[in-house]
Amino acid sequence: MRIARYLAHGQISYGIIDGDNVKQLSASPFEPHEVIDHVHPLTDVKLLAPCVPGKILAIGLNYSSHLHDRPGPPVPMVFYKTPTSVIGPGDTIIRPKGTNKLDAEAELVVIMKDSCRNVSKEDAMQHVLGYTCGNDVSARDWQEEDRNWWRAKSSDTFSPAGPWIETDLDPHNIRVTGRINGQEVQSESTKYLIFDIPTLVSFCSEYVTLEAGDMIYTGTPGTPGEMKDGDICEIEIEGIGVLSNPVKLEA
Repeated sequence: MRIARYLAHGQISYGIIDGDNVKQLSASPFEPHEVIDHVHPLTDVKLLAPCVPGKILAIGLNYSSHLHDRPGPPVPMVFYKTPTSVIGPGDTIIRPKGTNKLDAEAELVVIMKDSCRNVSKEDAMQHVLGYTCGNDVSARDWQEEDRNWWRAKSSDTFSPAGPWIETDLDPHNIRVTGRINGQEVQSESTKYLIFDIPTLVSFCSEYVTLEAGDMIYTGTPGTPGEMKDGDICEIEIEGIGVLSNPVKLEA
């Protein structure tokens, strides 16, 4: 099942994707809901980021192909991205004037279904609603210069996500692909994640209460591509779809 968050006639709603239409839900997918008799053609709605996370946790260095001869972390390398950095499909990634290198990082994103704390690896997937495509936008010079990654990873527009949440998906062997202006720059299967999704959910929940709608960006493979003014960045994940965003230099 594909669950979208969308804008139609000035109202933001959640709905189920059914072919070329979206059927409205009576409430968010994180609370009791039902499908109601209100259908829109997808061409008549604007798809938004698939949920509004209270927090975003992201994982660094989680594919061996992204390590570039660095040693792998002994435990998941977790950092925060701000909810204000989230944008949806079709929204513009703003390249700040102050950065000299802005990269796209194609990532599978986990969407949490409910609240959990100290959950085991065996029970972790029971708390996952589904998955979406994500772009962990990264200002590389700021990432190297700053003492932490607050602006390198969390500037406004630095967390594109979408186009919807796919709930019927085995995330353990699907291809994650990144393209810039149609040229493939990243492509790898999630089977090469160093720490798999149950491990990530369990580890994060050991220290932080995970709540409904929270996102976990699971890491990026290979060598990400640089995004410049006027580019189109696409993140495609097998079984989910394509997240596409234009890039614009800050005015």
